[in-house]
Amino acid sequence: MTRRRLGVVGLGMASAPHVESLFDLSDRVEVAGAFSPSPERRFAFAARHGLPVVETIDALLDDPTVSALMVLTPPDSHADLVARAAAAGKHVLLEKPLAATPAASLAVVETMERAGLTLGIVLQHRFRHAAERLRDLLAAGTLGDPLTAAVSVRWWRDHDYYAQPGRGMKARDGGGVLLTQAIHTLDLFVSLLGLPSDVIGFTATTPLRRIDTEDVVCAALRWSSGLMATLNVTTAAYPGFPERIEIACTRGSAILGGDLLEAHTHDGEEIRVGGDGATLGGGADPMAFPNQHHRAVLADFLDALDEGRQPRVNGREALRVHRLIEMLIESGENKRIAT
Repeated sequence: MTRRRLGVVGLGMASAPHVESLFDLSDRVEVAGAFSPSPERRFAFAARHGLPVVETIDALLDDPTVSALMVLTPPDSHADLVARAAAAGKHVLLEKPLAATPAASLAVVETMERAGLTLGIVLQHRFRHAAERLRDLLAAGTLGDPLTAAVSVRWWRDHDYYAQPGRGMKARDGGGVLLTQAIHTLDLFVSLLGLPSDVIGFTATTPLRRIDTEDVVCAALRWSSGLMATLNVTTAAYPGFPERIEIACTRGSAILGGDLLEAHTHDGEEIRVGGDGATLGGGADPMAFPNQHHRAVLADFLDALDEGRQPRVNGREALRVHRLIEMLIESGENKRIAT
């Protein structure tokens, strides 16, 4: 395995589990420098973690020993930063979402593809052990063919969370509960069942906060196979509850609640995986979760670079959940079925 030098761009709230993961994998990766346009954030980051910081992003882009950037900035900055990284020949591990708009999201993926560089996306729910076991059960046909499903993300975010400038606003984040919070569960859902062919949804903003994006969405989804599902996501459910994916199939059923999988087959087999009781960020503190799944994303990204393959969640994979979100927003805004 190659020990790589990596630059970190973006030192806000989202950097915490990534920094823990960088320390956990210090035998494989070295932080060449960390950058934020805010001198205060750079100073606080260096004091807290003892890692080097740089005063300009060019210090990382121009350093030939830096092979990749970890980009942890707000969505509206992603397309420009990825374009600069690609021009400098740097691979990128990008915090979700791809970008703030569908066009910019596609541009992020195509920019890296044209440059022949590796793009990994931080959608860590796929790396939970219980989620991986459910994927394997479905792939092996243990539960049979999916018939009906439901996905629910009933989280809570408080006033302080939305008080940060730009949080929950289209100009910075590009979207609300779908693109910022529920995207992790929706990505896992799409990775398990694929994209639906038809979506009819309703989107709204509750009076709890002053944002111009949606914080509650309800929808019905249908696949060409005949599978049908419901979707209910919000950040207005105090105090916040574990997200759930439920799937009923021809040979059994499964419920994935947070990091706990419970599956039952028609022949009497019962499967239980996970459920260590860890808080998973569904309440007022969005960072109240352990970092092992972020560490798994980083390890897979490093493996992909070493092995010359795509990361498990690459740009094209991430575009699928972006397409689902686009369909949900389109249906909600136009009051019609999106296909």
